[in-house]
Amino acid sequence: MPFRLVKTLVLCLLTSFVGRYAYAQQEFSTRYFRIRIDQKGWITSMKSIGKTTREFSPADKPSPLLSLYDSEKQQYLQPTKAIYQKSKSAFALTYPNGSVATVTLSVHPKYFKLTLQSLEPRNGIDAVQWGAYHTTITNLFGEIIGVARDTTEAVNYAIGMLALNDNTLGGTSETVGDAAPFQYIVHSPDPKKFPLPADLHEGQVFSIGGDGISDVAFYAHKEPYYRILYGNAAQIDSKGRVSIAYSSRDRTKKREIFFSLIPHMTANVPNHLEVQPLGGVNYIGSSVALWGSPDSTALLDVVQTIVKSEELPYPTYNGKWVKDPTAFMPDAMSAGMKYDSIVSYTRQLGFRTISLYDQGFIRPDRGNDGYIDGRNFEKKPIKMSSGNISHKELSVQAGKHGILIGRTPITNALAPGTKDVSPIPSDSLWYQQKRLLVKSISATDTLLFVNDPKHLEEIGSWEGHCKSLNMIKVGKELIHYLGVSETAPYRLLNVKRGYWNTHAAAHAAGDTLYKLQVTVNYGYDGIIPNMQLQDQIAELYAKIAHVNGMAYYDFDGQEFLFNNGHGYYSTKRFFRKMFEKGKEIGVPYIRFTGATLSEGSWHYQSIWNVGGGKNLYDTETREWGSATSQGKDLRDVTYANFFPAGMGGNFPIHAKSTVAEYEHVQAVSVGIGSTYSMRLSEKDVEACPQKYAIFKAVRTWEHARAANAFNRQLKKELVNPANQFHLEEADANTWKLYKTNLDGSNPRLYRTVRRGDGVIRF
Repeated sequence: MPFRLVKTLVLCLLTSFVGRYAYAQQEFSTRYFRIRIDQKGWITSMKSIGKTTREFSPADKPSPLLSLYDSEKQQYLQPTKAIYQKSKSAFALTYPNGSVATVTLSVHPKYFKLTLQSLEPRNGIDAVQWGAYHTTITNLFGEIIGVARDTTEAVNYAIGMLALNDNTLGGTSETVGDAAPFQYIVHSPDPKKFPLPADLHEGQVFSIGGDGISDVAFYAHKEPYYRILYGNAAQIDSKGRVSIAYSSRDRTKKREIFFSLIPHMTANVPNHLEVQPLGGVNYIGSSVALWGSPDSTALLDVVQTIVKSEELPYPTYNGKWVKDPTAFMPDAMSAGMKYDSIVSYTRQLGFRTISLYDQGFIRPDRGNDGYIDGRNFEKKPIKMSSGNISHKELSVQAGKHGILIGRTPITNALAPGTKDVSPIPSDSLWYQQKRLLVKSISATDTLLFVNDPKHLEEIGSWEGHCKSLNMIKVGKELIHYLGVSETAPYRLLNVKRGYWNTHAAAHAAGDTLYKLQVTVNYGYDGIIPNMQLQDQIAELYAKIAHVNGMAYYDFDGQEFLFNNGHGYYSTKRFFRKMFEKGKEIGVPYIRFTGATLSEGSWHYQSIWNVGGGKNLYDTETREWGSATSQGKDLRDVTYANFFPAGMGGNFPIHAKSTVAEYEHVQAVSVGIGSTYSMRLSEKDVEACPQKYAIFKAVRTWEHARAANAFNRQLKKELVNPANQFHLEEADANTWKLYKTNLDGSNPRLYRTVRRGDGVIRF
């Protein structure tokens, strides 16, 4: 064959090969964002697209597209080679252990979709991590949903991720129990305005405050450079730069973890916990959306687009996505156990939800099948002068005005006296450890010998370590104990048989002993279910809502969803089951708040009205938390994570309440985008001479908020504590905003605002 012909043939083959498999750097662009991935599988450039182009990838910190994690070795592996096949929009990433990952990258108008299609061979890999993706942004970080935000007018840009399936979680692969530690980190959002003291540095970690038991005392740093953490999907390096990461785990394998949500405190030291294997829940198929856009429009333009396009949970109320700031609204919270006027008060305030907080806790009990007032609604806990009524009857009254009612449950805590715990405990209770009885016992024996004492000395759960909840299950009996002997033959100490009114019985040698995973006491006493039983508890809440006409929950003890060791996955699964069952049986929307906020609940949770009083917002001093730093801390967390801030259970109307006080509360609430639960006692409200004027003032602000009448610049003025405003409604589309003295006197017309003035163009 002539040389010239051979050369031509070789060139054709090479061209064909390179066309299908590219080794060079690849660039991808959305409307606002461009990334470059090099031949090793690392992101080396992240640029904004717009009037100004900025590079957000640090020159000294490229980002691995996908990292692998070996939890046994506690080792990350990053890609060393990347081959891109354009026809499949896929990268083949090679790792030092010989594993090859196939990752597809599809380009959408406003985001990139990354999906792990395969990993072969696995070679000990039991988790994968998207990133971490490092940025040069040093302003705000959203550790719950994974976002780096520069909110300055000069930059105004954000880079973030969202999980596109339940087993992809915000945070790193090394996170124990898939729920990040609750702690403080040092970070200044503005080094010029808030410089760090000489003894602190960026990224430094501190314990939360208090004794580890009182949740109010957790919040112990009012300084703006102490940032409390509710996740680790975004992290800070020593230069204050934000990195973001999501991860996914193989949940099919049996494993044991050493877990505490608050590991720095003696009251909450870690416990050893077996984690239930879950068939079919794997990291193959893990998927994330990676996006960059102007920060000011990111939530409603990009994040909302991702949520809707990828069919993520999208709860709406009155036709609006619950994350839309114009949908934010305070709730009424009943107090005093008298309900003649609660619906009327709520309607006059312009609110749409009543939390029956003074009714106490609902404890999940599958025995009542959702009928909390009896099968025939024969219980009448709602006290009225004209005669007591059931929840169902109150829901009908409230529903005539478009008002929801609801209660406070203890999430998944299976309490004594409920169907799954006593007198006959379920076989679907979860446990920390599993052991065997060495010798048979009668129904009265208190000498229980076990085959292995390891970890049996640990006192109940990871939280509080409440001695009253330290128990085991053998057969259908619960047994309380404290301690285990130090020498063989090993036996449990301080044994009490037939605990929680279960039936003491004989048990044979070789029977299985389960050291149960529990909650805390203080009225929260309960045992944690396994995942399948937890699914049924989630569906029970949908039934409770349907049967009793309720559509609101305040999930106290929400962190108990982490107690099975599956962390944010457990939380996502719980709320997905509740919402899916609700939709199936005719409950289109369930509004809920709770004890915490996590990447697992972010999509489903409407509000976060936790705590209250001067711990959250003090109207007298006009600061976010005067008694503790809780208000400041929770405000910073929610704002950074595109979630409504909460001002807690607060602002009760009483004899000395003034209109000016509530004008200020509403201005701040509208300005920053917050909600709260207003405590309403009929006795106190009726003692207030200005009650009707207060109702009108609050309702006026709520109408204007829903009409999106305030732009970004005006909202900044509303939250300034030096300002006092008064708002009057001219008509359904127009409001007159006055500046006044702090006591509400001397009103001066400042601006006329109209429906839609706050619309953000994108």
